[in-house]
Amino acid sequence: MKAAVCRAFNEPLVIEELTLEAPQAGELVVDVKACAICHSDITYMDGGWGGDLPALYGHEAAGIVSAVGPETPGVQVGDHVVVTLIRACGQCFYCSRGDRVMCEATLPLSTRQPLKDAAGAPVAQMMNVGSFAEQVLVHYSQIAVMPKDVGFAVASLLGCGVITGVGAAINTTTIKPGASVVVIGTGGVGLNCIQGAALSGANPLIAIDVNDLKLEASRAFGATHVINSKTSADVAAEVRELTNGRMADHVLVSVGVGPAIEQGIGLMGKGAETIIVGMPPSGVTTTFDPSWIAADSQRIIGSKMGSAQTPADIPQLVGLYRGGRLKLDELVTKEYPLEEINEAIAAVKRGEALRNVVVF
Repeated sequence: MKAAVCRAFNEPLVIEELTLEAPQAGELVVDVKACAICHSDITYMDGGWGGDLPALYGHEAAGIVSAVGPETPGVQVGDHVVVTLIRACGQCFYCSRGDRVMCEATLPLSTRQPLKDAAGAPVAQMMNVGSFAEQVLVHYSQIAVMPKDVGFAVASLLGCGVITGVGAAINTTTIKPGASVVVIGTGGVGLNCIQGAALSGANPLIAIDVNDLKLEASRAFGATHVINSKTSADVAAEVRELTNGRMADHVLVSVGVGPAIEQGIGLMGKGAETIIVGMPPSGVTTTFDPSWIAADSQRIIGSKMGSAQTPADIPQLVGLYRGGRLKLDELVTKEYPLEEINEAIAAVKRGEALRNVVVF
């Protein structure tokens, strides 16, 4: 199969022919039809989180099941599916209490390298998927079957960006109607934080970014107010004015940079919380005054993959999309063939795209 392989950090990906093992018990092969480019892939490819090389990245995918091993309940050849990085046993301590994203089990697929290059050397399957390729081998817990009338490009977004953003606003926290919400960062994940907050009835819903085009897009996704933090004289003062002096009840930080997290903590009101949605590179640190956190009963929490229960959440999101309540088509900036993946990644790095999608 053809794949875009990373052989050196901060270098372009290389198109190569790889071989993929046959599926074993609980595993299946998906012919990838679309794979969105996520900033997490870029952080990995730039060496922000380390990892083994050569490696195959990509984890926001949709396609058609082409082969199944034994013991793959609920899925069969020909199914259209969304692929996620969430690999869960369904039985461990965390899975049994509904925290699939925190599964502590080591499944057999996680102990071997199913990908080989032309010389027979292993290629790391990053983020449990490796979908910058024509096919992926995944555990059945990583997929959600979708209706066949949903396009693959928009469906691929459900594999990470949408469930991460919408889930952070709906699953990780509880936003009551009329609560004030700030979302910092209006890229693909941030816009979905806005969508989730809007579905919950947030008002005001304030988007903060440095890119006017993305801020304008955030209005279409539900933001009631926008602030450009690069040109604003005082972001905190603007938030205070928009929230009747009380600051935000919920702050969702969708960008993985330390200053954005610090800014978010400073925009909380009493009894409020900051949800860290975007993952910074390893080693990033932030500072804050803990006395105010205690005195104002504030909370700082993390949200991994939107605390998603993918078998239930993805079908619900598809239903919202088909009902016109969730925007997906508007998130796709441009589609690229695999051979142009480096151009697609470069456009994302330049801030020119919400989500670029590689199509097969």
